[in-house]
Amino acid sequence: MKKPILLLPLFLLALTLQAQITPRNLLAKAYPLDAVTQMLVAKDQWKPYPATPDAWKQAVPDTTLSRVVKDAEKLIDFKFEPIPASVSLDFVRSGDRLRHSGISFGKRNVLMKLILAESIEGKDRFTETILNGVWSICEESFWGVPAHINDTGLPDPDNPVVDLFAAETGALLGLADYFIGQKFDKINPQIRKRIYFETNRRFFVPMLTKGDTYKYMSKTSQVNNWNPWIMSNWIAATLLLEPDEKRRSEMLRGSMLGLDRYINSLGADGGCDEGPSYWFAAGASVYDCLELLAGATNSKIDIYQEDIIKKMASYVYKTHIDGHYFVNFADADPKLRPDGLLLYRLGKAVKDEKLVEMGKWAFQNFTAVSTSPEGFHRPRRIENLLTINQIDGGKISLTPVQEAWIGDIQVLTARAGDGLFLATHGGHNAESHNHNDVGDFIIYVKGQPMIVDAGRGNYTARTFSNKRYELWFTQSEYHNLPIVNGIGQKAGRKFEATAVKSNVNGKEASLQMDIAAAYPPEAGITSWKRLVALNRTKNQVEITEDYVLKSEPKSIQEIFMTVCDVDSSEPGKVKLKGAGNTSLTLSYDPKMWSVSTEKPSTDGMEYESFKTKWDNRPVTRIVLDSKQLKQNGKHRLVFDTKE
Repeated sequence: MKKPILLLPLFLLALTLQAQITPRNLLAKAYPLDAVTQMLVAKDQWKPYPATPDAWKQAVPDTTLSRVVKDAEKLIDFKFEPIPASVSLDFVRSGDRLRHSGISFGKRNVLMKLILAESIEGKDRFTETILNGVWSICEESFWGVPAHINDTGLPDPDNPVVDLFAAETGALLGLADYFIGQKFDKINPQIRKRIYFETNRRFFVPMLTKGDTYKYMSKTSQVNNWNPWIMSNWIAATLLLEPDEKRRSEMLRGSMLGLDRYINSLGADGGCDEGPSYWFAAGASVYDCLELLAGATNSKIDIYQEDIIKKMASYVYKTHIDGHYFVNFADADPKLRPDGLLLYRLGKAVKDEKLVEMGKWAFQNFTAVSTSPEGFHRPRRIENLLTINQIDGGKISLTPVQEAWIGDIQVLTARAGDGLFLATHGGHNAESHNHNDVGDFIIYVKGQPMIVDAGRGNYTARTFSNKRYELWFTQSEYHNLPIVNGIGQKAGRKFEATAVKSNVNGKEASLQMDIAAAYPPEAGITSWKRLVALNRTKNQVEITEDYVLKSEPKSIQEIFMTVCDVDSSEPGKVKLKGAGNTSLTLSYDPKMWSVSTEKPSTDGMEYESFKTKWDNRPVTRIVLDSKQLKQNGKHRLVFDTKE
């Protein structure tokens, strides 16, 4: 079972950016309810997907169809187990969320595979197991996960909560009804009646009656990936299941108003402060919504050419490093196998040839990701199958973006010779999935990680509690940042970079900022001007810091995180050896600094989880301790691909 990565409990929503909201309201202004009602194709006429073996054969390659059926054959005798109360209580008792999600997500992944296989084959081999799966899910007490119901562990039957996975389940049952509904009717008419009853009770009614009370539907605070992810499932479930055309139009427009709130939350450059891996649940889910809306209205609902949508789409290639590595500030994972078929369609929709190219490249390199029926965003996965025949067979070489400045989230990416890549950012410490990391940077050489943001550990109850910043990987002390008087940065909107300025030209790509405000008063910092620069002439990354403290410090340290082998035996140099025979040397003044290294965690499960993220290479913390403790000072550290 694949472990989910795109989870954001309700607690963390309270920690997200309280930013200026831009009232674009693109969908609300362009499409009033009367217009939506007139545009919307009636339910009995809306046929978005193939529903017979012949239709599938015309739309999808035979090899793909055969694989889907073959994979499902192993699941014909699958037993859809109930979820015991004791398993639901794991989260509040021990903090564990994997035992519950293993059962819940497992059932839904199996059901989706069986549904597609039966629709493709049409021989009733899978129907009885599908029936059991649908009935089992309908009888669950809660369709979401216990982490999302305010630490009670068990759901309140009088107050159904719509979280990510309740929404996912509604769309899944809608797909079951669409593909297998006629077969259900031959077995017993109560099956489809139950599907609608449960989806209406758990999903439609809560969204209609109290949707505005959910934080992911806020009109005044920034919302994150929860919003478009849930809206996409609300749209899909509504279109597939709601028989009353008036109510169907009202719910569809309600989801459009909800989606506006995410688009309103985006900055002018369409940046995603959650990182690229979360973009596939955020920006990509916006596209899921728009694709469904277009399909259900004969393309009459269309905002693809709006500048903010184009910029939102471009974010994903602006943060690509090489291969499966992407910029991974905060909770984002460093390795991502991008969904090429989705990127291809999105690129076509917004008329971005760079995104189309990336989509083709990603599909060629990560085919299984795009064509697997397993995982979330299930309508997207069906659209992916229908896109395969659109991709030509020519070999694609992806041309990397040389530099990008995403000003609304203050992220800079840039490249130089020798395969040198730099990403750095300013920002603040209340971003979605925040780590205390204002001023952090990462360096890759020839596509291999050298100086890294370690990422996140496995999600537990502690990750999203008031103990979040007790975890080492969320602390600035374990990012590529200074520690002053033994004190690192703090969490909160006021802890931010100031005087941020980017400079990009043929000779240099740099980010200048003052990170003093990211530290609490007890750190004793008056100003700390940090310049992170990619010197393209010398193929170096240079870190220059000019600081003023309130008094002579007790200690100043510079931290660098790496997954390379570290050799600090030569004074003035820290030599890093990475995968693929890559190397990077940190040069420092040995009269000014002493060097030590350590492993940030030796806890079994956590230690192994970080090794897995970094291809079995442990994370090492390099510490430079200042020997010259002055109230005012300036120093320069250089990373070079040549020893």
